[in-house]
Amino acid sequence: MTDERLWYTANELLAFLVELAALACLSWWGFTVSRDEALRVLFGAGTSLLAMVLWSLFAAPRARLRPSLPLVLVVKAVVLGGGAAALYDVGHPGAAMAMAVVVLANTAVAEFFRRRPHFPAGVVGGAGADEE
Repeated sequence: MTDERLWYTANELLAFLVELAALACLSWWGFTVSRDEALRVLFGAGTSLLAMVLWSLFAAPRARLRPSLPLVLVVKAVVLGGGAAALYDVGHPGAAMAMAVVVLANTAVAEFFRRRPHFPAGVVGGAGADEE
């Protein structure tokens, strides 16, 4: 079980890094959206801020609202997929594809651990962990 906890911890760390990368990509995209300085600042700060609000309300381990797992996955797809789409739109399709693959693999591994019967309640954590 120690090996599984190590893999779980590594996957959670990767998830956090991917979340930060998605916020950075959304902000980067926002700052390239327009020639108008005010719009660039609005989109640059606004897209990542909106993503943070959505995440904290629905997808964070201690989310303010506790939606069902499908809604959590939709929010994750919007924020993390939006980060990959933003990376594509700023001219880095290869990096966007790599990010999308990492997001999918990371989410799949997280769901695998979430469904493991031998992880005690509270160990896995995250939104949706106590829904079964």
